[in-house]
Amino acid sequence: MIKKIAWDTFKNTGDINAFLEFKQIENIEKGLENNLYNIEVEKNNKE
Repeated sequence: MIKKIAWDTFKNTGDINAFLEFKQIENIEKGLENNLYNIEVEKNNKE
């Protein structure tokens, strides 16, 4: 969804910086999802 927002913003404004900022947010979001997954796996392994 963030990727679509980033692309639409770039198409409407022509501002590459806005696109790149949204892409950074997308990468942060993916990193958080991976961290949460890893925490859950570690938690389950300890049980």
